[in-house]
Amino acid sequence: MLRLSNLSLPLDHPPEAFAPAICNRLGIPADDLLSHTIARRAHDARKKAAILMVYTVDVALRDEAAVLARFAGDSQVRVRPDTDYRLVAQAPKDFQRPVVIGAGPCGLFAGLILAQMGFKPIILDRGKVVRERTKDTWGLWRRGELNPESNVQFGEGGAGTFSDGKLYSQVKDPRHLGRKVLEEFVKAGAPEEILTEAHPHIGTFRLVTMVESMRETIEALGGEYRWQRRVDDFDIETAADGSRKLKGLHLSTGDYLAADHVVLAVGHSARDTFQTLYDRGVHIEAKPFSIGVRIEHPQSWMDKARFGACAGHPDLGAADYSLVHHCANGRAVYSFCMCPGGTVVAATSEPERVVTNGMSQYSRNERNANSGFVVGIDPERDYPGHPLAGIEFQRKWESLAYTAGGSTYAAPAQKVGDFLAGKSSEELGVVEPSYKPGVKMTDLAQCLPAFVIDAMREALPVFGRQIAGYDHPDVLLTGVETRTSSPIRITRGKDFQSLNVAGLFPAGEGAGYAGGILSAAIDGIKIAEAVAAAYVGHDQDMKTG
Repeated sequence: MLRLSNLSLPLDHPPEAFAPAICNRLGIPADDLLSHTIARRAHDARKKAAILMVYTVDVALRDEAAVLARFAGDSQVRVRPDTDYRLVAQAPKDFQRPVVIGAGPCGLFAGLILAQMGFKPIILDRGKVVRERTKDTWGLWRRGELNPESNVQFGEGGAGTFSDGKLYSQVKDPRHLGRKVLEEFVKAGAPEEILTEAHPHIGTFRLVTMVESMRETIEALGGEYRWQRRVDDFDIETAADGSRKLKGLHLSTGDYLAADHVVLAVGHSARDTFQTLYDRGVHIEAKPFSIGVRIEHPQSWMDKARFGACAGHPDLGAADYSLVHHCANGRAVYSFCMCPGGTVVAATSEPERVVTNGMSQYSRNERNANSGFVVGIDPERDYPGHPLAGIEFQRKWESLAYTAGGSTYAAPAQKVGDFLAGKSSEELGVVEPSYKPGVKMTDLAQCLPAFVIDAMREALPVFGRQIAGYDHPDVLLTGVETRTSSPIRITRGKDFQSLNVAGLFPAGEGAGYAGGILSAAIDGIKIAEAVAAAYVGHDQDMKTG
């Protein structure tokens, strides 16, 4: 079977248009096309008056060798890749069970793959099962009551549960591990269309039931979850030659858990864990991240700007966007975690701090579109001198945002027109805020660095020229967005273990090796394979890379 990429058809094409288009593209008679299956679907809206649907199609032909020969060197006509996932090992008869710290996307897939290989992992999470965690999260959104151990950041499903559920990534994936992730999600209840959509998403409500289903799968394979178990310390043994090895974990319950193969998948907000690791001498380095605000527009504005007269077409859905601008002050401003038809949510995990994020349901039918509107931060330039300095940098602006919002977990907000004019906003315009527990109109310059404010002011009219209405004076900015990615990297070697503590496998977004649900899940698979390799003694560098 061959894979044909970049096959374009008009927006309202009938199903029977596929076969003639394939035959015309490949220069073959109709009888030579035996079958075809859609592998990927996207749209091209660069010309709003002539929007196209763009497909990748798997085709079976009478003489595939001849077609391949004629299209030699054409990357859009090739042999269909093998996307099947194969386990790299099976657990030995006797072994100490591996431990996974964190039940977010990375920990979930590390646990799943380990369970499928027979390793019966123990999965620890400081938070609660997803249904109880959801109640605690709504406690902040509806009543301004924060549970520091059960919130948007901590608990079953991780931060990705309260997000748009985007399942696409820019990471290189030569082994098609992303396909394994999507297939497991479909088994757990996700719609099958995520296997073919170019930008698949699930939404929060579906993610809740899916992580529950995957938990049941892991438990059925011998895995074990232990909730409300924060890891408070790491037992690290130092040998006579100076080498160091993990021996066990001290838990918040007072228990000690012997463990010499531990996946560290704690997420980007486990700041106390990062401090403990640093205190124990685990190698950590600062890494870049971004800060800024969430920007909200009526979704109808975005649909019209992106799709013109085709706005609302069922094959297009709610419009999204991706923007970037390089500023005169050397900063990059860009859109981040765009949530069509969604809401801005309270995402703090620490008392008396305000953090924003975005979330959508599967339907993406809420009034507003929102995305991060953020500016790149560089460790050497902005917080030099300590691997954990980025955390304190984040905390500073989150605390100022809490004060600017009235010290009630309300978020500080400002209209774009006032922001550009450098004056405080006194009242809302036509854009209604979606953030709960509410916003306080103010001046965002109180809770963001001056260079961030300057960069955003430069970028807004630039983005407005690219998308009509983007910089409308009534568009709403809500602060602050600080948790775009981890401010640290817990460095690891080719064997995926910590550079200076054997048995510790830093993984996912918190360790600085992923950004989003799909890339974190892929990293979880790689880590599980590396853990298996460490148990069985195989060199898995080629397979886990």
